[in-house]
Amino acid sequence: MSTNTDPAAVRPPRAGARTLAVTSGKGGVGKTFVTANLAAALAARGQKVLVLDADLGLANLDVVLNLHPKLTLHDVFTEKATLEQAILPAPGGFSVLLAGSGMVEYSRLTPEVRDKLLHIIDLVKPRFDWVLLDTGAGISDVVLFAISLAADVLVVATPEPTSLTDAYATIKVLATQQERRHVGLLVNQANRVGEGKLICGQLQQVLQRFVGPAPGQGFKLELLGEVRADPAVRQAVLKRQLMLENYPGCDAAQAIKALATKLLG
Repeated sequence: MSTNTDPAAVRPPRAGARTLAVTSGKGGVGKTFVTANLAAALAARGQKVLVLDADLGLANLDVVLNLHPKLTLHDVFTEKATLEQAILPAPGGFSVLLAGSGMVEYSRLTPEVRDKLLHIIDLVKPRFDWVLLDTGAGISDVVLFAISLAADVLVVATPEPTSLTDAYATIKVLATQQERRHVGLLVNQANRVGEGKLICGQLQQVLQRFVGPAPGQGFKLELLGEVRADPAVRQAVLKRQLMLENYPGCDAAQAIKALATKLLG
């Protein structure tokens, strides 16, 4: 197997599950929370869903879901457990493959980590309808490689200037290094209706100006969702509960359900 670590050199396999990388330019924007609840929304529509915690070394999907795994992706990598043993049922009717937190050896992309993660993706794709990759934040080589394994990308950002600046930087790298012509955007913690559309339009204008597309090719940043600030989100986070299960009627839950519908549509 090749040891080329250039994310742009990796192309996701075509067979099996739809693969979506959920990422962000900076931490603290609700990326993992969105991923978990999106998985529940897809599962509620009859989809077989796996969430793979691709935030190697700084994983917190287990915290969001209040899970206490005995086996993680690290155990699969080191052959202390099989893939079947490490894939766990999660609240919400989907499956998870959790990563171990604080694993310094996964803080950079080595050929070994690259090949093992690629092998895991190849193994799980035929078994599910959807594989959601909950990546780390930023544009490190580990994060970019994880994103490169997915056919589609959803960037989560908030209206805060620092979040938008980092989101722009991330999207720019995806457009230039991975030659992606389409990236989805979800604006979380929006202050008012329509703020997501405004933000998406502003980012698209800047990207079109500074991300030079190849001849005959354009770049599209598509607004896939807008989740307004909702007190139910904080309650769910503090209780380590899925918002879709415990506050299914709240505005934020309805927005996540709409996102699932859009993805399926």
